[in-house]
Amino acid sequence: MQNGLTSRLWKLWALVLFLVLGSPMQAAETNRLEPEESAKYLAGLRALYLTSDERAALLSHANALLETYGLRAAYQVGQPNPQDLRYRLAVGAPGELRIREERRDSSGNLAVRNRSFSVFGLDPYVQYQCPSQGVICTFANQNGEPWLIILRDPKGAEELAKALSYLIRNLQKG
Repeated sequence: MQNGLTSRLWKLWALVLFLVLGSPMQAAETNRLEPEESAKYLAGLRALYLTSDERAALLSHANALLETYGLRAAYQVGQPNPQDLRYRLAVGAPGELRIREERRDSSGNLAVRNRSFSVFGLDPYVQYQCPSQGVICTFANQNGEPWLIILRDPKGAEELAKALSYLIRNLQKG
């Protein structure tokens, strides 16, 4: 068990190094995905999550990133009403993405909200904002309403946007 976990951690570390050092992306390039880059990225995720299913690997990666960059009350020093904010993605009906949002306030009260939306007709290139002031990055839908909020980490937000873009394109295939 421990050997399998260690092996997975090394693979995760290798993928992170590859993504950080091996394929730097300029801001202007984020909406252009080359076929070779796409194949390499998806193959790396399938190997990391030990699956041959592209969708399962993308979901696992997006959920792992949401866990890693989740907004926690401890990061909100000096903010009124700090809350832990966690998300979990799942696939529903064909072309449907489900989002589970959990908010836990400082007194321990938990509020859960489940949403789903169709990805058909949706621009697969996910946009996000990471203002220099504040502690969050916001992913908004096409109406400008936030649908994900994570800890302010521009590199983490970029990687999450990339994973979500691939996931949406995968779901749009049916």
